[in-house]
Parts: sequence; C-alpha cells; structure tokens
Amino acid sequence: MTRTSSAPAVTRTSSALLRSPVAALLAVLLAASGVLLGAGGAQAAGYRYWSFWEGDGKSWAYATQGPSLVRPDDGTVQGFRFAVSEDSADADRPRHAPDFGAICADTPAKGGAKRVALVIDPGTAEDAPAGEKPPALRTACAQVAPDASSAEALASVAKPLRYDSSAMICAISGYPKSGCGEQVSGDGSKKDGSGKDGSGKPSAPEASSAPAADDGGSGGGPSAGLLLGIGAVLLLGVAAVFQARRRR
Repeated sequence: MTRTSSAPAVTRTSSALLRSPVAALLAVLLAASGVLLGAGGAQAAGYRYWSFWEGDGKSWAYATQGPSLVRPDDGTVQGFRFAVSEDSADADRPRHAPDFGAICADTPAKGGAKRVALVIDPGTAEDAPAGEKPPALRTACAQVAPDASSAEALASVAKPLRYDSSAMICAISGYPKSGCGEQVSGDGSKKDGSGKDGSGKPSAPEASSAPAADDGGSGGGPSAGLLLGIGAVLLLGVAAVFQARRRR
C-alpha cells in the first residue's frame, strides 16, 4: 500500500492562512492611507482679502511691499483686487489693463504733484462675503503730493479705507463691511480663474495685502508631516509582511 504524505497539503493550508491576514493587513493600510490623503486635500482653504498689484503697462505683478510703504513715481499704475485665493501666488489679478494713459487721460499733469493710476477691482459675487454684493470695478487717477505713498493715493480717491492692526487693507470704499483676510472653506474657494497671473509671490501682510499661510499646509495638498506619516504606516506594513514570510 502506498503511503501518501500530507505535508504538501499542510504547507499549502498554512500558506493560505498566512496570506489571508497579510492581505487583510495590507488592505487596511492602503485604506488608511487613502483616508489620510483625502483628509489632507480636504484641509485646503483660501483667504478672502484685497491684494495689491503693480502694473508695467501690459501686465500685473504682485507687489512685494505694502501700499503704506510704496512711494510710487508719477505715471505709475497700481491695482487692488478683492478675491478668495489659497495663497499669494494663486491670487487673482485686477481685471483691467494697467494703462496709465487711458486711466489718467482726463487728469492733466500739475506742478508739485504726481499722478498715480489706480484700478480698484472688488471682484465677483462668488468671492463676496455672505450678504454682500461687490461694487463695480472702477479706475481712478489720484493726483497727490510727490512723496505720497500708494495708501495715500488710494485714500484720495477711494475712502473710506479700513485697516487691521498689521496695516493690512480690510476694506476699500467701505467694501466689504466686515471681515479682514478671513479663512474660507477649501471647498471650491477658488471661484474665478480669469485673474490668475502666477507672477505673485507669497509675502507677509504688510509686504503685500495677503494673509500669511498656515504652517500646517492649508494649501491644495497634504502637508509634509502627513505624507511622512503615511510613509511610516506603509513601511510598517511591509515589515509585517516580511516577518510573516520568515515565519513560514
């Protein structure tokens, strides 16, 4: 009578039992990673604020200093845009060409004064605070003293202005009525892509009008700490699989 060994069957059964919990562990780890990545994306948020821009006659560049610090020359074009954006680099530019000749055409030069062309763009209804409607975009030619700052030029044509304690512009011509650089839900906070310029650079509130970004990665993706955590979880999973195979 031939004797059949049951060792191969036992080995196959043990291997199957081993693979089952390992596969389950990997599935759990992958699911957890997906949840963590989703949570990181959901944290993306924007800020509602007036941004400050400088024109070169053809395009806009995000200002590197705040309007209270800049002393524009005669013939300068500057813009202010109210919108929601994730950070300074993502800010919407004014929706009007920085054309000094057109804006100041009806304001003749005068001795002892300089002319600064201003574009004041309150943005769209989608970016407006709840219960408020943005006024129409307008331009103005400010004629001010030769040593006047951009903030003084703006005040000469767009009162009342409202600032916070860090000299960040909160309202121009009384818009908006309240709030100042408040954080807005990351769920579709970027409403109007027509003003995206890409030439702006993140900076502090006084250096521009933009609020400072969070250290926790409140932009569009997960933070570095979150990614490191996901990597650690996956590494533990790989180690568990390796240990399980060694015990076969």
